[in-house]
Amino acid sequence: MSSESPFKLRGVFLVTGGTRGIGRAVSLQFADAGAQVVANYVRNEQAALALQSAAAEAGSPLVTSRADITTPEGLSRVEAQIKQTGMPLAGIVHCAATGTHRAIESLTARHFDWTFALNARALFDLVTRLLPQFDRQGSIVAVSSLGATHALPNYTAIGTSKGALEALVRHLAVELAPRGIRANALAPGAVATEAWAAIPDADARLAQAARRSPLGRLITVQEVALCAQFLCCPAASGINGQTLLVDGGSAIVA
Repeated sequence: MSSESPFKLRGVFLVTGGTRGIGRAVSLQFADAGAQVVANYVRNEQAALALQSAAAEAGSPLVTSRADITTPEGLSRVEAQIKQTGMPLAGIVHCAATGTHRAIESLTARHFDWTFALNARALFDLVTRLLPQFDRQGSIVAVSSLGATHALPNYTAIGTSKGALEALVRHLAVELAPRGIRANALAPGAVATEAWAAIPDADARLAQAARRSPLGRLITVQEVALCAQFLCCPAASGINGQTLLVDGGSAIVA
């Protein structure tokens, strides 16, 4: 029987949206837990450099990969970088997300297509392209949202894409299980990240979320990252096709 901790991570993990917010916390947590992390990003070079600096200071194995995973060129770049590690792909944590907060009458098909391209389709494209590189004990985690199952103000495009993401995870869980690959989703409650800067009345809504929580506070990015680590580690080997709600109990309050 192995004496290694069942919460330890091994191999290469791709973290999309891995340089900011929840993705940044996941990248650092996974690297600290023993994984070789490839943290994907698109635009914010400063955030990528700050992440690299934090990982280097901690002595953690992490590299960044600038690539738009909604394009064939970006997918090829990520694929090549994972191959360069010389190790099998242990998992994908899909944190990358986009979208616009608009009332239904101001949404367009372009808004929908743009949101779905990153929030849902990008994970499908990554999995199908990277499948030959996957380890036999691989894991996929998609970061979803309460908006996948709850109607939130001005959240139609994003919430619908997150609902599709959770459905994709369930199908991946069944189809990839014979290959030894598990797929699960995480649905965090309100987490104070820079993404809230684009949300109307963000401060008031975050304060309301904190008051609503039985814990009396918001969930942190670190708490979400630890849950992602759990779903990817050997300790969670029996969990497949599930959505883990990480909201401090807010959803159960009447």
